[in-house]
Amino acid sequence: MNERRARTLMWLFAAAAVASLPLSLMFGSVAVDPVAALTGWLAPGDPSLPSAIVALRLPRAVTAIAVGGLLALSGALLQALLRNPLADPYVLGISGGAACAAMLAIAAGAGPLAVHGAGVLGALITLAALFLLARRALFGTEHRSGDSASSSILLVGVMMASFAAAALSLVLSLAPAAQLRPMVFWLLGDLSGALDPIAAWISLAVLALCGWACARDARALNLMLRGDLQAFTQGVEVDRIRRRLVIVAAIATGWAVALAGAIGFVGFVAPHLARFAVGNDQKLALPASLFVGATLLAAADLAARTVASPVQLPVGVLTVMIGVPLFLWQLRRQ
Repeated sequence: MNERRARTLMWLFAAAAVASLPLSLMFGSVAVDPVAALTGWLAPGDPSLPSAIVALRLPRAVTAIAVGGLLALSGALLQALLRNPLADPYVLGISGGAACAAMLAIAAGAGPLAVHGAGVLGALITLAALFLLARRALFGTEHRSGDSASSSILLVGVMMASFAAAALSLVLSLAPAAQLRPMVFWLLGDLSGALDPIAAWISLAVLALCGWACARDARALNLMLRGDLQAFTQGVEVDRIRRRLVIVAAIATGWAVALAGAIGFVGFVAPHLARFAVGNDQKLALPASLFVGATLLAAADLAARTVASPVQLPVGVLTVMIGVPLFLWQLRRQ
């Protein structure tokens, strides 16, 4: 693929992600005209109704962009590291571990910061267990030779995801009736509780840091895609970079799950759509995946707020309903 065309498409994805923010502020159960939306954004103390609406929508819109970008970046990393197009945080059980830890924190009445910390901790614990159970496949000669290592890792991840699903079902069965409905909505993927502007902007900063960490190792990841032995002969510290990038993927997944619950499919479909457009050069594919994921989740959240207004739908359901047709359409074009 022509590199200039690929870069142009990547920046178009970036523009779409940026444009999703004002669109999310303008549209919803009550429409706000562009001038009023801009005024409400720039003057948050304005007591008018448009400003109040924008003040409510802004944290949720920023959170949707951050969560979509984090999930897509994590999925793109795992697919590249394992050289398997089926890999994503949910298949490997990382999001399941994060959801278990965050759900326990919610059931215990913990605050937002504690829930975020629990989600990241759960993802890291799941990652550590994955390392222990699939260490030979991840760092041994089997992975270097490109045999069935990816399949072994995926099988371990599927088993861990199944265990996490059983643990979540147990937590739900023991939860008080008053907490059951919000917990179920959270498991389906829900952004209705994303009302804290500080948490939203912190999440955007976490996305930027994870993106920077990936960009730093993008060249090494390109070499690793050709084989660990070839990358090693060209000076790449293969095991160290793999550990670092998988930890970045776990942190991104844990933070996203703690913010919005178990939103599926974004981490799987966004990297595929990005690679279809810009190719497999990780210097372009990783940021393109981030932008596609941010746009996809922002669009799904906007639909969740407007399709059945005033009822708000679980955004995790709509990500699948939007993502599957997009993926099948793009696959058919190929």
